[in-house]
Amino acid sequence: MTTHDGDTGTELVRLNENISKIEELSKRLVTALSHYKAINPALQGPGQDLYMKAAVGYWAEWVQNPAKILEHQVEYWGKSLQHYVEAQKALTNGIGAPEEMVGSKDKRFANPLWHSHPYFNYVKQQYLLNSEAITKAVDDVVDLDDVDRKRLRYFSQQIVDLMAPTNFLATNPDALERAVETEGQSLVDGLENLVRDLEANDGRLLVTLADEKAFEVGGNIATTEGKVVYRNHMFELLQYSPTTETVHEIPLLIFPPWINRFYILDLKEKNSLIKWAVDQGYTVFVVSWINPDPSYRDVKLDDYITDGYLTAINEVRAICDVKQVNAVGYCIAGTTLSLTMALLKKRGETPIKSATLFTTLTDFSDQGEFTVFLGDDFVDGIEEEAMAEGYLNSFFMSRTFSFLRSNDLIYGPAINRYMKGEAPPAFDLLFWNGDSTNLPGAMAIQYLRDLCQKNKFADGGIEICGEVLNIKDVTVPICAIACETDHIAAWKASFNGVRQMGSRSKKFILSQSGHIAGIVNPPSKGKYGHYTQTKMAMDPETWRETAEFTPGSWWPRWDEWLAGRSGKQIPAREEGDSTHPVLADAPGTYVVMHSTG
Repeated sequence: MTTHDGDTGTELVRLNENISKIEELSKRLVTALSHYKAINPALQGPGQDLYMKAAVGYWAEWVQNPAKILEHQVEYWGKSLQHYVEAQKALTNGIGAPEEMVGSKDKRFANPLWHSHPYFNYVKQQYLLNSEAITKAVDDVVDLDDVDRKRLRYFSQQIVDLMAPTNFLATNPDALERAVETEGQSLVDGLENLVRDLEANDGRLLVTLADEKAFEVGGNIATTEGKVVYRNHMFELLQYSPTTETVHEIPLLIFPPWINRFYILDLKEKNSLIKWAVDQGYTVFVVSWINPDPSYRDVKLDDYITDGYLTAINEVRAICDVKQVNAVGYCIAGTTLSLTMALLKKRGETPIKSATLFTTLTDFSDQGEFTVFLGDDFVDGIEEEAMAEGYLNSFFMSRTFSFLRSNDLIYGPAINRYMKGEAPPAFDLLFWNGDSTNLPGAMAIQYLRDLCQKNKFADGGIEICGEVLNIKDVTVPICAIACETDHIAAWKASFNGVRQMGSRSKKFILSQSGHIAGIVNPPSKGKYGHYTQTKMAMDPETWRETAEFTPGSWWPRWDEWLAGRSGKQIPAREEGDSTHPVLADAPGTYVVMHSTG
């Protein structure tokens, strides 16, 4: 009795403490939400025209082929009724569902209770039936072009994913079990996590994916030794310290995308492409872009090329006393590097000896999964937001990328963080993923309108820096690396762009995995393999079917290609020179700059 009374007293104290915490957190929640700034509705979903087209198309199918629609409806009703009867029997007999039931392999339903418990199994199966019915209804819509059909499927799937029973406490056995085990502490912790995320984003909900306290840029990530040897209003230029006695004469200049920080290529020593390149005997320079604030509202691609690319190339040439550099561009930076090479061709200048393109699009006729966000409804909203604020806030880019993988990057983390009260994992890649940057207003609109929507670089020419540039103007030797499951820059689209370039020397490498893991794939892991093929005068599928597959990283193969274009061996260089004094240690100051606007 004494022990029981003691336990009861402890539980009462804990309950009172949790109630007190909930009251405090509720006040913070209200305060955080009061800071919420309404988002332009055009950035929240597709325009009404898509819904109207879908409704008209579905009604047209009703008129033209009512039997088909009725068949689907009756099938759904029948399955739902049968499922209800089976669930009633299971509840009466206290048994679960057979293991072969639909959905048993869905990782969202990994908890055994989804199969063994009649209640949870009923909820799960009905959700799957509803999902199937919605998918069929969308497929029944007629008279939609390919883009509208793709958008309709995507946004309807977003609704389906949102309504998954795993996203609600009352129908999530994992969260309920956790709440019981912790006597409700997990729910209190989850509420605190929710409040923190709202406070960190001015009332907007953006799930924290990684433990931010576990990483320090320049502390335990982005630690390759080097110096900042140049700085202007657009970028800092980092030169990395040599680790070999001799180096290739031609330096390597890397342009990362300015949507995220450059240290995706320097997370940790074991998977740092920058450190690996230094160890192969290259003098490596990396551009670290500024995080724009409202004063950058008028900065365009022209400025990135003039004050970014061309300036960086000239500074590296001066520091190393060479006529040419080998350049690398990753994602949007590869696109802009291609524009830069076309501009230099027009001007009759040849400061780039070779170019390597990581997951780069230059022909935007196939925009992959981003097609759903590139209609005028969204782009008009983005333009309105960017022009009003002077820049496109990193919040919108982060949210867009997350919704391309909503179950993995939104709902799954939200369940763990808010319903189960878990701390986010100490995962360096997710930490980097959340460290995104703003985009200058004019540049964002120029990129979306002229490249993504109108595809001017591959179709007719785009005016940059007073010249009309075409993809065929790229004549520098090219090595392009694309990734097989890349959902941002589809490999077939990347292939088609490179195929149209005017370069006589082209090498295309297809890495396994996606946009990040396929690039950050060090040889030491022995993980993802790659495909190579000497010819490109064919369609992408034929190229892959006839390509040679090699297990392991593509890095050594790239090294072979790059070494042949990097000149003789010379004594290793010190960082900077008399006209380029050391300004700071790597990773510099711009990389840790967080603009609040």
